[in-house]
Amino acid sequence: MKHLFTWNGHSNFTIQSDDKTILLDPFFEGNPKACASWDTVKKADAVLVTHDHGDHVGQAAEICNATGAELVCIFDFINDMISQGVSGDKIIGMNIGGTIEVSGIKVKMVQAMHSSASGAPAGFIITYPDDFCVYFAGDTGLFSSMELFGKLHDIDVAVLPTGGWFTMDSKDAAYACKMLQCKKVIPMHYGTFPILEQNAESFIKNCADLAPDCKVIELEIGNPTEINS
Repeated sequence: MKHLFTWNGHSNFTIQSDDKTILLDPFFEGNPKACASWDTVKKADAVLVTHDHGDHVGQAAEICNATGAELVCIFDFINDMISQGVSGDKIIGMNIGGTIEVSGIKVKMVQAMHSSASGAPAGFIITYPDDFCVYFAGDTGLFSSMELFGKLHDIDVAVLPTGGWFTMDSKDAAYACKMLQCKKVIPMHYGTFPILEQNAESFIKNCADLAPDCKVIELEIGNPTEINS
């Protein structure tokens, strides 16, 4: 399969794999780094939301309603998404440790060290039919169970926050790469607002020291980039 990653700024990603498209934390409106609006999304099979903060839920409801995509979120957030207009039969509610299949793609929900008003914050380990494996951390601090993720899954690409303040900073994120044993890493959740680290330079340097076998892929916002095993 051909896997195209598009960073839409902050933690907002589109992954297109052959004829399947998923969106993660689709924060478009209010995102100063987004170079497109949510209504430019013409096709989506699934929208994955890590937690209930506005800069991650974003326009999940609008995109699901416009495209017919299924929404994947923690079980406790279902009623909130229904109140935003998403049909209940289009929502897959799950919980930490569970795995569901959506559009032929396996999605495992894993813990994240963060806060949330509804349920718990989460990350996702996404495995495609060709065994291509993506760990999308969501908002999180560093935690030791990341080492288990690396032992239980052959992670091709980790997508990690590096901006600090609300999440891991660049040094902690680089150490996460060491624990995850991921082949490649995409930094995110930096540069969006002045309070965050503004670029990936420190992360790249820390990765060279702490996880030298992991390749850093610094995406350009809005530019689809092919990434494979």
